[in-house]
Amino acid sequence: MAKVDFTKYETTGFYDEMFKATNSVRPTYEQFKKRLEKLSKNKLKFLQHATDRAQLSLGMTFNVYSDNQGVERILHLDIIPRIISDTDWDRLAKGLEQRIVALNLFINDIYNEQRALKDNIIPKDLVLSSAGYLKECIGLRPPENVWSHISGTDLIRGDDGNFYVLEDNLRCPSGVSYMLENREILKRTFPEVFERLHVRPIHDYTHHLRDMLESLTNESPASIAVLTPGIYNSAYFEHAYLAQQMGAELVEGRDLVVKNNFVYMITTKGLQRVNVIYRRVDDDFIDPLVFNKDSMLGTPGLFEAYRKGNVVLVNAPGAGVADDKAVYAYIPRLIKYYLGEEVLLPNIKTYICAEKEDCKYVLENIHTLVVKQTDGSGGYGMLIGPKSTKKECDEFVAKIKNNPRNYIAQPMINLSRVPTLTDDTIEGRHVDLRPYCLYGKEIKIVPGALTRVALTKGSLVVNSSQGGGSKDTWVLDSN
Repeated sequence: MAKVDFTKYETTGFYDEMFKATNSVRPTYEQFKKRLEKLSKNKLKFLQHATDRAQLSLGMTFNVYSDNQGVERILHLDIIPRIISDTDWDRLAKGLEQRIVALNLFINDIYNEQRALKDNIIPKDLVLSSAGYLKECIGLRPPENVWSHISGTDLIRGDDGNFYVLEDNLRCPSGVSYMLENREILKRTFPEVFERLHVRPIHDYTHHLRDMLESLTNESPASIAVLTPGIYNSAYFEHAYLAQQMGAELVEGRDLVVKNNFVYMITTKGLQRVNVIYRRVDDDFIDPLVFNKDSMLGTPGLFEAYRKGNVVLVNAPGAGVADDKAVYAYIPRLIKYYLGEEVLLPNIKTYICAEKEDCKYVLENIHTLVVKQTDGSGGYGMLIGPKSTKKECDEFVAKIKNNPRNYIAQPMINLSRVPTLTDDTIEGRHVDLRPYCLYGKEIKIVPGALTRVALTKGSLVVNSSQGGGSKDTWVLDSN
């Protein structure tokens, strides 16, 4: 019976995380490669099929809004894990901590003193014109002056083997439930090698999440609710999962009512006070009295209760200004300004189309660049120049000329690859990395992440909404 064979595995042209360019295996993957080579191809396919079944049985599905069929899908979990060394992870964690501290100082600053704008560290017009900037938040002071308590930073590994920040997610980052459930499945798929490798645990994430949420209120015991848009939201599985794991209530906007600027949950036993709301509803929809008046997802009066300090919203409204892809370009300068430190996790070179010289360069070189909407997400509103037609490039040229503030551009980076099971064999597929940070009175970074993988050969788009999958991320312990 045919065994797993890597003799034809391609390693040229990209940084491969299992193999060096010489086809010799990297130390982090030595034991796992030996385990794979003991398996037949049929056994490997059986393990993958069992994984798919496990995901379905756990309800690990999501909706794709662009799919007119309205069918729920699993976020395909490839059974070959992504393995990261302890030294690489510890370096990453330090960089993430530095970044999240600086970003929260920046958000707090622009809604209060605006020192960075007065000192011309970042252009005032660029910040105040951001779709994520909410004038309603001016003067707010969230608990501990922290605006983004839960963040998920997207990282990529370049050709040089180093990690770079692709973008920040400081509003409602998703995917952590898949990280946790992927781990439970993979531990059962490869139990022996998992134990031998001393993989760092991530099971206590929801305990840390609950502790962080409780730390933001003086009420004890704290009443915590997870606010979801409802069952038709693409991430509803995650909302329900996190509420259940934390022992919190899962609520929709209609389950809450505001009386005398306090927030209550409607229950069969009457009204119950809510102290902390972990919201998975976007800023525009949380309160129809303040933001989108047509919203059916929020609760009237919620924002005023928040302003008066009678309820804590996590993450804070207005934090999305730091997610703006044009603001992203200035983060190394902001780190230096607020912390007096050099950046530990570098950005990708970014051209801001709102700036005349950058825009000129982008328009002249669009076929070589990746162009993104500054408020885009999910891989939408994006052009990959080297993989696009002249017509597609010309369409983006027109869009940029019409609204330069709405676009940035970056050189195309060859994301690193990790071996991935395909129909017939194992081939390299491009991946990114989303670690999760919790920030209350202190910062907690769980030693794991959601690795997203582009399942289509040659594709650089890893987003689940566009056919991407996931991998379990194993961070090794040196002890």
